[in-house]
Amino acid sequence: MVTELILGLYLFVMAVFIGFEIISKVPPTLHTPLMSGTNAIHGIVLCGAIMIAGRPISVWSIVIGWIALVFAAINVVGGFVVTDRMLEMFKKKPEAR
Repeated sequence: MVTELILGLYLFVMAVFIGFEIISKVPPTLHTPLMSGTNAIHGIVLCGAIMIAGRPISVWSIVIGWIALVFAAINVVGGFVVTDRMLEMFKKKPEAR
């Protein structure tokens, strides 16, 4: 159990570090495609949260699974809203008559 916890923490810290390094080097022109890719990843996180929340191992796993489910859903919806707003900036506005 302790070994699994240490391995999980190690993977989490490495993922945070690598993610920060990758995101900080992205030029502003690529933020919209990056946001779309991030939405796809958060969809996978949402599926994982559903699987964890639906497996009754313990009360804590169900509670944490539901919390992850809520946060992942908020993140996916927010990502689509931001992407939609960014894409609206590139549409041509109709000419006034």
